[in-house]
Amino acid sequence: MEDQEYKQLVERYKSKIKEEFGAVPLPNAQISSREYTEFKEELYPTRYSLYEKACNFAATLNIKPDEKTQNKLNKDLATAHLNTTPAGVLGFAIIVALITILLAPVVAFILPKIFGLDPQMILVFFMLAAGGGLFFILQKVPSFMATTWRMKASNQMVQAIFYMVTYMRHTSNMERAIEFASQHLEPPLNLDFRKILWDVETQKYSTIRDSANAYLEQWQEFDKEFVEAFHLLESSLLEGNNDRRLTLLDKALEVILNGTYENMLHYAHNLKSPMTMLHMLGIILPILGLVILPLVVSFMAGDSNPFLLAFYISLMYNVGIPTVVFLIGKQILAKRPAGYGAVDISKKEGVKKLRNVNIPITKQFSIGINPLFFSIGIAIVAILIGFSPLFMHAVGTSDIFFDTAKQHSLLGYVCPPTVGQDCANADKIGPFGIGSSILSVFLIAGLGLAVGLFYKLRSTNVIKVRQRTKELEEEFSSALFQLGNRLGDGIPAEIALAKVSATMSGTTSGDFFHIAERNIAKLGMGLDEALFNPKIGAVSQFPSKVIESSMKVLVESVKKGPRIAAQALLSMANYIKEIHRVEERLKDLMSDVISSMKAQVKFLTPAIAGIVIGITSMISTILTKLAAKLGDFGDGASTGGVGGDMLAIFGIGMPTFHFQIVVGIYIIQLAYILTVLSNGVENGADKLGERYALGKNVVSSVLLYSVLAAVVMLLFNLFASSFLGNSI
Repeated sequence: MEDQEYKQLVERYKSKIKEEFGAVPLPNAQISSREYTEFKEELYPTRYSLYEKACNFAATLNIKPDEKTQNKLNKDLATAHLNTTPAGVLGFAIIVALITILLAPVVAFILPKIFGLDPQMILVFFMLAAGGGLFFILQKVPSFMATTWRMKASNQMVQAIFYMVTYMRHTSNMERAIEFASQHLEPPLNLDFRKILWDVETQKYSTIRDSANAYLEQWQEFDKEFVEAFHLLESSLLEGNNDRRLTLLDKALEVILNGTYENMLHYAHNLKSPMTMLHMLGIILPILGLVILPLVVSFMAGDSNPFLLAFYISLMYNVGIPTVVFLIGKQILAKRPAGYGAVDISKKEGVKKLRNVNIPITKQFSIGINPLFFSIGIAIVAILIGFSPLFMHAVGTSDIFFDTAKQHSLLGYVCPPTVGQDCANADKIGPFGIGSSILSVFLIAGLGLAVGLFYKLRSTNVIKVRQRTKELEEEFSSALFQLGNRLGDGIPAEIALAKVSATMSGTTSGDFFHIAERNIAKLGMGLDEALFNPKIGAVSQFPSKVIESSMKVLVESVKKGPRIAAQALLSMANYIKEIHRVEERLKDLMSDVISSMKAQVKFLTPAIAGIVIGITSMISTILTKLAAKLGDFGDGASTGGVGGDMLAIFGIGMPTFHFQIVVGIYIIQLAYILTVLSNGVENGADKLGERYALGKNVVSSVLLYSVLAAVVMLLFNLFASSFLGNSI
């Protein structure tokens, strides 16, 4: 009888659940939180969702990878929070690779026919290699995304433990501590912490400990110190003695700080070998290869179109080598352990407008212009100047050394019959002149300036706010000590703020406390409102999560009395000081590697490339004049003179105009990739710092390259002309 009543009760509740959640029973229903879903959509870049859709479409092929690959992909997809399957990833890689390979005949045979060129077999091999490379690279995309996610999250792990320890000192509650950390952490770790809470709410796990332990499994391989520190926090909940509980909390922070330092120490020692390989394969060897390339092109060109030669070299230098350098850099960053990452404050309210160029109209009104418009304007002007020789030729204007006939006539060379080419009808194979080469330098300088200026204008004003906030964070530990001591005297927090504000007058911390004290005294606000008012609150003027969390702890703990608040602030001051000390030790560890990378970006690479372009221009001038003189000698020989045979080994060659553009774009790409790599090694996933570094490095390196290339080209060409004029 009881069993029957029990079954009826269960059926009644099942029917009720079906009414509320639909026809699918609760255990099989996919429940999602609207808040969590909206948060994830705001966090994720558009390319993530596009990639998910493409993989889900390709999953219809139902191509399943082997078990080992499937397990690896499942881990990467779970880490990166991608809503797709291993079959979809493999299917997408196969589809893209097949399309690339099938396009090879079109690119190699049909497109050249449209432009009146012969079939280009080299493009067939390039497309086949690209298809094979894409097949393997696209299978690694989830791994790259997981690495990016993991690096961003690992940079916040010390802060996560710091926030949880800070909260649990005055309230021993794991759920509230995780919630407190999720409110003050930046993406993506705050998403992970919210997911821990949501898995408990949806009853995927019965307790917060089970949910947290399931999440920590993915970090067991990559950051054991974070897992150990988290377990110490869990153990503190079981301690009945308050002193031992606080000791465990302090130990948790100590474990992750010491672990971070040791991991960074090993990373810095192991970084020299891959960085040397990157420097040699991606920078030194390709740039030194540029010295030999003009000779190879001149001797092997024959009657080839120089534009096609430039296109082939561009495939190698602007596609192949940058891709290899990027992949090596990704592998280097993938091994970076947890560290400290600065916060990107550019999307915060009150700071967004600083990403634009603000032109003041009145004292209270200004117009914000997106820096992209300035960059586009500079790029258009640079393109017009750089390609002006081509435009002049297109409209029939005689320009500097463009047509073969004009070039050879100025060199005193009349084409002999042995060349097998009608010089009077030859066109679209220049420009060869030094004037056109100098104009092409303006193109590269303008493009580099456009890219660098965009990032510089986008980040300069924002970085000033962050630097000002950093100054406050550096001295905030001593300010918290003073505030904690005043509260320890038993005086209210409002009066303690006023006393500390007067004591630290003239410092950044003094300005912070003065704003809060002014809001209380003159505007009649309470402590919470004086600190956290979105418009005039003290925290809103200094957008720092450390400062915000400190003041949140003050507001929460002062409810339990000033002495409890004093203890919380004094402990937090100790934590901030200790974190800052370890951070400085890490910077000292990485200083050698970082300084070497910055020197490569700012000076070595552009300087070597600029000199190489000058040498290239000189070699082209020498070979052209030598060909002219050999042509005269060969023309004078009535019967198969040696001049005609020697002339046959020379081709038209590739103009410095084309060659310099290819190398200049390569320098812009290298400056971009190496800057992103050096910033990632030094600061982890710091987008604001990355944009600021790009603004400085791209502009300085490209301008240095452009100036050196132009000056060396002029000097070496004058030297070559003078030398050949006297010698031949």
